[in-house]
Amino acid sequence: MADLEKRIAQGRGDAPADLVLRGGEVFDLITGAMIAGDVAICGDTIVGIGADYEGHEVIDVSGLILVPGFIDTHLHIESSLVTPFEFDRCVTPRGVTTAICDPHEIANVLGLDGIRYFQAASEHTVMDIRVQLSSCVPSTDMETAGAEIGADDLQEVMGHPSGIGLAEVMNYPGVIHRDPGMMAKLRLFEGGHIDGHCAQLSGRDLNAYCAAGIRTEHEATTAEEAREKLQKGMRVLIREGSVSKDLEALAPVLSDITAPYMCLCTDDRNPLDIAEEGHLDHMIRTLIARGASPLAAYRAASLSGAEAFGLRDRGLIAPGRRADIVVVGSLEACDARLVLCGGVVADDTAFAALRSIAPVGRQSVKAPTVTPQDFRHTGNRAETDVIGILEGKILTEHLHEEIAPQDGEKRPDPARDLVRIAVVERHGRNGNIATGFVRGFGLQAGAIASTVCHDHHNIACVGVEYDDIALAVNRLSEIEGGFVVAHQGRVLAELPLPLAGLMSLAPFEEVRDRLEELRAAAKSLGVTLQEPFLQLAFLALPVIPALKITDRGLVDVTRFELIG
Repeated sequence: MADLEKRIAQGRGDAPADLVLRGGEVFDLITGAMIAGDVAICGDTIVGIGADYEGHEVIDVSGLILVPGFIDTHLHIESSLVTPFEFDRCVTPRGVTTAICDPHEIANVLGLDGIRYFQAASEHTVMDIRVQLSSCVPSTDMETAGAEIGADDLQEVMGHPSGIGLAEVMNYPGVIHRDPGMMAKLRLFEGGHIDGHCAQLSGRDLNAYCAAGIRTEHEATTAEEAREKLQKGMRVLIREGSVSKDLEALAPVLSDITAPYMCLCTDDRNPLDIAEEGHLDHMIRTLIARGASPLAAYRAASLSGAEAFGLRDRGLIAPGRRADIVVVGSLEACDARLVLCGGVVADDTAFAALRSIAPVGRQSVKAPTVTPQDFRHTGNRAETDVIGILEGKILTEHLHEEIAPQDGEKRPDPARDLVRIAVVERHGRNGNIATGFVRGFGLQAGAIASTVCHDHHNIACVGVEYDDIALAVNRLSEIEGGFVVAHQGRVLAELPLPLAGLMSLAPFEEVRDRLEELRAAAKSLGVTLQEPFLQLAFLALPVIPALKITDRGLVDVTRFELIG
C-alpha cells in the first residue's frame, strides 16, 4: 500500500494521482446512485471519486460505468483445468479481481504440498487469489485419497497472507455428530471464517451446523433451502458452474433486501464454458435478465462477498478501498472494457510480467494396469442400485432397476441407458476397483475416463464395452492424467492434465480447443449431456445425495454408508 501521507495528498488533490480514470460514472453499491467525476488511484488504493483530478497517467473512460471488481466467493481453480496463472489470464479480463479458492482437489492428491503450491502461486498473479485451508481431505472415510490432512497438519500452513479461514466443511455428519477430528479443525479456526457445504440440510441439523460457527454456504439448490439458510444467519452463495447450475432456482431469492447476504460463486467451471458464456460476468447478466435489479446483482458480485469473507478493503469504488475496478459499457451487458486489480491494468503486459512457479504432482497417476475383466459387475440378484444423473446438478437419484444376471454378471444395457461406471484407485495405495451402473449419459458405445474425480481424484470411467474402458483407463496413466474418450480399440480424443492429474500445463486457449474435441467425441458415442466430463467427476463425491460411487463401492449418501 502506498505511503499514508501520499495517499492523503493525492486524495485531496494536493499532488497528482498516480492514475486517474476520467470521464466515467461510478455505480455506488450503497445508495444505488451514479456518481460523476474522476477516480483517483494512488498505488493500489482508490483515493478519490466524484471530483476532478490530475494524474501522472490518465485513462479516458468517457461514457462508461465503473463497478467494483467481482469476487468469486467459492471455487476450485483446479476445475478450470489450467494452472492458477492461466486461470488468472482467462478470467481476470472478465472482471474477476478476487478468487476465494479451496485447493482441496490438489490437496486430496498431494496433501500439504498441493496447498503450498496454491499459496506460492497467489504471490505472483494479477488477480488476488485467496487460499482457504481445506477441511476435508479426504471428504469421508468411504474413499481412498492420496493424502489425509488433520488439524495438526493445517497448523503448518496457517498464517500465509492469502489465507482467510477454513474451507468448505463438507463432512456435515462429522459436524452434527461431533466427530473428534472435525471438532479439532473447527476449534483451530474458531472465531475466524469457516466456509460451509451442507446440501439439503435443514431443521435442527442445520441449526447444529450453524452453531459450529459456519457462516457461508454454496450448496442451496432451491429457493426454499436458500431462504431457510438465510434465516439462520448464513450467507448464501449462488452457484453457477459447469455442472452445478443453481442460478435459475435461486434468482427469485435475490433482491435489494437479500443482496447484502447473498454472493456469487462458480465452484467448478471450465475454460470452454467460460469462453462460450463467461464467468461471474455471465451470472450478473443472467440475474439482471431474470429480473434482479443491477444494484442487487452487482452487490452480490462484489460488496456482499467482501463483507461475508471479511475482506474489508474492497467491494466498493470509494476512497481508501483497494483499486479493484471493472469498466463496463452498460450494467445489463456487464461487458468489461477495462479491469484493474490493485491499481494494475489487467492486460497482456501485466500477465507477461508474471513469474510462474514450477508445477507439482507430475507422475501422480499410479493406477494398476487394468484388463477388460476388471470391469465385470457380478451378482445373482436382478434388483440393482443405479446412479441417476440429474443434469445441471451434482445431486443424483438413487434408482432401482431390474438387471438380469447372465452367467453371474450384470452387463451394460445401452438400450435402457444403463452403462457401466467404475472407479479405479490411482494413488498407488491399494489398487481398488469398484463397479456399478449409471443412467443419464446416453452413451451407446465406447468409454470415457477421467482423473478429475471429486474429491479423491481416483479414475472415474463410464462405458459400454469393457475393452474400451480398460483402454481409456490405462491411457490415463500414460498421459499423467486427464480425460480420454475411446471407441473400438482406439483413442478418439484426450486432454493430458499432468499437474497432479488435474491441470494442464498448456495455455487455456489450447485446453478450450481440446475440450471441444472431447465433447464432440463423446457426442459421437451417443452422450447427451452438455458437460459429461465434470458430470462424471461428481458421481464419485460421497457427500452429495443420493447415490454415489468411490473406489470402495456404491455409497448411500442419505444413510452415509457403503452399500455392501
